Formats: sequence, structure tokens, C-alpha cells
Amino acid sequence: MLALLSLPLSQQQSLVAKSSSTYTFNVTLPHGKVATFDVEMQPDWAPKGAQRFEELVKQDFFEDVRFFRVVDGFMAQFGISGDPQVAAKWRDHTIPDDADTGHSNERGTISFATSGPDSRTTQMFINLVDNSRLDSMGFTPFGKISTSGMHVVDQLENFYGEGAPGGNGPDQGRIQMEGNTYLMSDFPRLSFINSVKPAL
Repeated sequence: MLALLSLPLSQQQSLVAKSSSTYTFNVTLPHGKVATFDVEMQPDWAPKGAQRFEELVKQDFFEDVRFFRVVDGFMAQFGISGDPQVAAKWRDHTIPDDADTGHSNERGTISFATSGPDSRTTQMFINLVDNSRLDSMGFTPFGKISTSGMHVVDQLENFYGEGAPGGNGPDQGRIQMEGNTYLMSDFPRLSFINSVKPAL
């Protein structure tokens, strides 16, 4: 705090704004209902993850992206582009892991998916329950959903549940290769993102 106060006022305001950035997700829920929820960024929890998320927002990456794995009592996963060419561009564009800062995958937090050390790309998930068991596996939260926003998140379509081959949901490999053509044909009930923008 003392270090912050020693900076010029304009720099103080810039740093505070950066540490409390909020983004609004506009989503389509079951039966075509459109709603919004806010994600409050926490870059001090996971600076590399927060930076990647903001990079994706600036490139409109999330437009028309499906919540392809929504498992009741677990989490809602998204972050594969519906355009196979865009998905291919990002597939190997990994970022290093963030250090463990002691923040847990509690209900309402958002974290990047990972398949091992330094493997995060664009996939992420919202914790629907307390998933603190994930904390030691490299899943570092970088933000949290506003309290009122979880009412919207809880309405995301979970009809298909776990993904293939273990469940009835989409196959991630086919999403990468075929994009929304595959998802709209075989999984038309999936909820999806219309846009992600900085909150007004």
C-alpha cells in the first residue's frame, strides 16, 4: 500500500483499475434466453492467466464459443473457438503456469484448464461448486463471478454432461477440427457466449 501511495495519482488509478477489471459475458441459455454475468479479474492471483484472458477478449476470441462441458456439481468448461482455423492458431500457443498464491477453486472462481505443466492455452472453466481438490493440480483461479452472476451460470445447459468418450457430451478433438458445425449439428442445446466485453 505504501508503494502504491508513493506513485503519482494517475499511476495509482491505473494500477487499481487493472487489479479490479470486470468483464461482462453476454450468453445464450436454454430456450434462447439471453443473459449476462460479470467476471471480476484477480490478476494478483494468477497474472499470466489474467493476461491471457484479456488478450483473448481483445481479439474477440469468445464470440460464439460454446460451453461444451457442463457437469452438474462440478464445473462449466469453454474456450475452444467455433472456427477451426482460429482454434488451430491457439492450440499450441501455451502460457507458463502461475505460481500458487493460495487462492482456491471455490464456487464461482474461473481457472484455465491444463493438461500438465505450462500447457494452458484458451480453455477455461467456471467452478460450480467448491473444487479445492484441484488446487494442487495447477488449476490457478484468475477471477471470480459476481455473486449475482452465478444465478446465470447455474442456468447453463448441462443436458449433455461429461464429454466423450466418458460421457454423452462433445468430443474435444472434433470441436477443434470441425468447430461449431459439429456442435450445432450434434449438440444444438449447448449454451454459448455471444460476447465478452469490459464492463461499463
